[in-house]
Amino acid sequence: MSRPAKTTAAGTATPADGSRAPARRRRRRIVVPLVLVAVLGGSGVLAAVRPWERHGSPSAQQSVDHATVPVQKGSLSSGIQVGGALAHDTPTPVVAAGRGTITALPAVGAVVKAGAKLYEVDGRPVVLLTGDRPMWRDLGPGAADGLDIKQLKRNLIKLGHADGLGLTADQKFTAGTATAVKRWQKALGQQQTGTVALGSVVVLPQPTVRVQQLGAQLGSALGATTVMTVTSTDLVATVQPADNQLSQFKPNGRVTVKLTDGSTVNGRIRSLVRGGPGNGEDNGPGGGGGSDKTTVTIALDSQRQAKQAGPSSATVTVVGNTVSDALIVPVTALLALDGGGYGVQVTDGSTTRLVKIQLGLVADAKAQITGDVRAGDQVVIPK
Repeated sequence: MSRPAKTTAAGTATPADGSRAPARRRRRRIVVPLVLVAVLGGSGVLAAVRPWERHGSPSAQQSVDHATVPVQKGSLSSGIQVGGALAHDTPTPVVAAGRGTITALPAVGAVVKAGAKLYEVDGRPVVLLTGDRPMWRDLGPGAADGLDIKQLKRNLIKLGHADGLGLTADQKFTAGTATAVKRWQKALGQQQTGTVALGSVVVLPQPTVRVQQLGAQLGSALGATTVMTVTSTDLVATVQPADNQLSQFKPNGRVTVKLTDGSTVNGRIRSLVRGGPGNGEDNGPGGGGGSDKTTVTIALDSQRQAKQAGPSSATVTVVGNTVSDALIVPVTALLALDGGGYGVQVTDGSTTRLVKIQLGLVADAKAQITGDVRAGDQVVIPK
């Protein structure tokens, strides 16, 4: 004799043997959309679930607004851009040697070439010479051989005061050297002693300098303080990238510098220096002040173009990987599929289809894709 079925409190009948009827299981393929954020330099991708795409109540889904954008065809680059400055190169302090009173100073911005007067002490010119050894003694007949004499003779030859004397740039102060010095002194309107007195010249590496800043006043006595700061007449670009951008800046790497007039000039990464002030002007963009950041200095290919813009702000672009003739969509159009890989939703009027794609270069919030899509296809993105 069979037992009657029992009825539960909820009104659901169960078999008499106590077993529960198996519930119908529905298998659904879930597509989880992801928002991709391109990391500068194309070094990685960050994913986050779109909460509005989760399966929920109809009212929750209706609250989400979507739009479509066309698949573009063009070029994509993973380069990064960093703001910086265009400034005169290699600031160098000028410290006066000897004793006396400063009686003349150049104007800020003045350009002085080797062989010309840089400033004046006790009414006598202090002349710029080129070299890497500061002058530390009087140089004249009887002076012991030395590299400073070789440096002086090299300057006299270059300035044309040794013509016809058979002078060679060695370490000996010869009679021909004294004659060349007298010719030079005559050209300067000075007493022709044949001896270069300590403090009468300033030796700097640059053959031509630009006065950037004065550190002394007329009437000041000479001492250990800086008389002025000079720079090269060339301009360089300087930037201080964030630490996570430094890997993009490689020694001798090529970059593009955008100037304030909208033009661009190519350049080469010359140096990376950690800490201290950059090479910028003291009061200009990106200049002055100590820092624990790395200053990147970029030598420019065209000084003419740079000097038309003058010291100013600049934007440096480091070009990374580049693709051309690529299909490009916003990263917000990408969907992460439950079976792996990515897809996009392509819509054609009232019809929408999910297309699996292959992901290529990701940069600047855009992604290169390949697959069953064409340029001009409309893909779905969130508004």
